[in-house]
Amino acid sequence: MKIFEAFLIASVATITIFGQQPNRTVAVTIDDLPVVSTRGDLKNRREITKKLLGHIKKAGVPAIGFVNENKLYVGEKRSETQMDLLKMWLDAGLELGNHTYSHRSLNRIELAEYQEDLLKGETITKQLLAAKGRQMRYFRHPFLQTGRTMEVKANFDEFLKKHGYTIAPVTHDNADYIFSRAYDIAFDRKDTKLMKQVGDAYVPYMEAKLDYWERQSVKLFGREVSQTLLIHANFINSDYFDDLAAMFKRRGYKFVDLETALKDEAYRLPDKFTGAAGISWLHRWTLDRGREFLLPSEPMVPEFVLKLSGFESE
Repeated sequence: MKIFEAFLIASVATITIFGQQPNRTVAVTIDDLPVVSTRGDLKNRREITKKLLGHIKKAGVPAIGFVNENKLYVGEKRSETQMDLLKMWLDAGLELGNHTYSHRSLNRIELAEYQEDLLKGETITKQLLAAKGRQMRYFRHPFLQTGRTMEVKANFDEFLKKHGYTIAPVTHDNADYIFSRAYDIAFDRKDTKLMKQVGDAYVPYMEAKLDYWERQSVKLFGREVSQTLLIHANFINSDYFDDLAAMFKRRGYKFVDLETALKDEAYRLPDKFTGAAGISWLHRWTLDRGREFLLPSEPMVPEFVLKLSGFESE
């Protein structure tokens, strides 16, 4: 508890004068590269990648993408065409991180198997980065599931340190994947009206989530932390990232890279969460501090989007 008390005392001193907007920053992290979508043919995957990267460049976002390398193979053979999609990210000057080879959960497999999947998932990406004179630095847990015991978490932390990785945490957790599934289904049905309805609901939902995480941060720390946003390399973001970025800018956010965001002292707090779910680091820190600090009424996915997606709950 003492470490939290020290953070809270320091944070109170940084609260902005009433009526002034806080100094807001956000790092954009994008999972499941090259693409996660029912639009599986190469032409559509290229289009999704090209459009998403175009929006990122236009908004001036130093994003990082996290790769599942099993998507870079056809059978046992490397797919040059899929690798070319990753090269587009690097050609845009963006960073790439490791999201494991096959996107399996640390909560569901043995640690040794998980570590093997991580190492298998760095082979091609490291080669592509090296060709640009760069190194892989960050790891993102699939499903944000980080281990069911402190022993597993500690052993994995040592493994990451040995292999030169830093965990990429998430504060702005959300259900963009549910919107993505609904959007893909509407597209597959050739229902453009339904696609628009899903799209029109997407950014307002993401803004409601952002407002929630801002308030959760203030309730816990007395200030707003530098946010880390999780979204996915999917169809809906290739169409709506412009609107998403504009929303952040309208709320006074500056886009920063992940390294800069993690300099916020909040990220020095340990992650002690061993629950089954994959949850925001803001909620992890809050639960460690005490449930009385947990902000209620987290925004939910609209019922029509949830029903269309086929997911049972957010």
